[in-house]
Amino acid sequence: MVARCSNRVVNLAQFLSKNAARWPDRPAIIQDQRSWSWADLDSRVSALAHALATEFGVSKGDSLLVQARNSNQMTEIMLAAFRLGALWVPCNFRQAPGETAYAAEKARAKVFLCDADFGAQAAAVGTACPDLAGCISIGASDFGQDYGDLVASHTGSTVANAAVDYTTPCWLFFTSGSTGRPKAVVLSHGQIGFVCVNYMADLLPGTTEEDASLVIAPLSHGAGLHQIAQLPTGAAHVLMPAGGFSPAVAFELIEKHRISNLFTVPTIVKRLVEDPAVGRFDHSSLRHVIYAGAPMYREDQKKALEKLGKVLVQYYGLGEVTGNITVLRPQDHCLEDGPQTRIGTCGTERTGIEVSIQDETGAILPPHRTGEVCVIGAAVCAGYLDDDAANAASFRNGWFRTGDIGHMDAQRFLYLTGRASDMYISGGSNVYPKEVEEVLLAHPAISEVAILGIPDPQWGEVGLAVCVTADGATPDPQDLTAFLQDRVARYKLPARYLFIAQMPTSAYGKVTKKLVRDHLDEKGLL
Repeated sequence: MVARCSNRVVNLAQFLSKNAARWPDRPAIIQDQRSWSWADLDSRVSALAHALATEFGVSKGDSLLVQARNSNQMTEIMLAAFRLGALWVPCNFRQAPGETAYAAEKARAKVFLCDADFGAQAAAVGTACPDLAGCISIGASDFGQDYGDLVASHTGSTVANAAVDYTTPCWLFFTSGSTGRPKAVVLSHGQIGFVCVNYMADLLPGTTEEDASLVIAPLSHGAGLHQIAQLPTGAAHVLMPAGGFSPAVAFELIEKHRISNLFTVPTIVKRLVEDPAVGRFDHSSLRHVIYAGAPMYREDQKKALEKLGKVLVQYYGLGEVTGNITVLRPQDHCLEDGPQTRIGTCGTERTGIEVSIQDETGAILPPHRTGEVCVIGAAVCAGYLDDDAANAASFRNGWFRTGDIGHMDAQRFLYLTGRASDMYISGGSNVYPKEVEEVLLAHPAISEVAILGIPDPQWGEVGLAVCVTADGATPDPQDLTAFLQDRVARYKLPARYLFIAQMPTSAYGKVTKKLVRDHLDEKGLL
């Protein structure tokens, strides 16, 4: 055997260094009427890294907490953290001051960088972390140092990319906290370096410096990984303007910049293809419209294929595995229903990933048997920060336990039934809402649906179908039940229907059962 002397890997910021050398004048980031070249970005990242190191004492292993909307600064902070060997700790920009303070304490933040209008968050972080080295304001504010002045005063400084190992942490990724307080997932340089290669193999093959990606989702989450994964290619990133999402603006940018790929969630894909703008702008440059974060129902999938063509790419994953479990490629998406359509699948294993379906004891189940989705591979995180209980619960026999329920067919296509927490028990039988939701969405009067288990004195729990109707339709619940009766087992039929104007969504555009339940609770509808 040959002993390995080092576990050294490429610092993710090296991709920026390479791009600045190879394509100094090509665009790296575009937003509104401004553009930053790779040389511009590299210079600004070095200036920020130098300022953080010399004025705030940031060094390898320190955490940079960030709460900011999508901007060039968000990317600069990320890459400056990587360059220094520090940790990038991005927060959901919509979160409350108390949530940001919790993240600061959990991450042991050294510096807090935030948009100027997040003064309440800055105050909360300062109180929670009295040893904070400083606060930096992106834009004019009455707190912290001004980001622009700080970068300008260190322009011309050079900072080498820190030496890192495979396990050197680079990103603390906070989970959504759907079952309690968010957990901090530790992501490393080596792990994300693997994901960059995997992305190009499975999600964005053929991407080069000639391509451009439209950034719709927050960079603090999956869109940040989507950006990092394309750094090795030199592709430009076009940011949506500040403010609410507009399908018309998105299509205008797609046409103007010849966008070849974008990453978003199914609810946003639905809005894009249902907007009249889809027919007004040229979107022929699109090769990969990647959606993840939640299931896309079959009827929505069909509409997207009709409007955009064979460009849909689905992936399934969690933050703990860097979004890296399965892929459903463009050629695996079918417009017409048939024997090869595989309705409801989220695809097959990504390169370098193995999936198994396990029972409650950890035994691996054969094809078509339902159990928990478990995964191994280089994309799996090292664990949660300072959380032995969560680590013990989430890893078993080397496998990461996703908490998702599903089965695989003989060709290893994965089908998700739902989250274990979404299941309810009616009359002693397990009901997984997703399969009923899929059928109900085929009804022409239903646009969106989420089925919740609610208490029932006779059956223990029954299904409540929370529906958004299409074009103001008002379907009769009895008609909906009749529509379902020949398609799903009787015990799975919803006992009640509730119609609402729109589904509540998370900051990342997801519709979760917890959000729907909380929304109904707030409105007194439960």
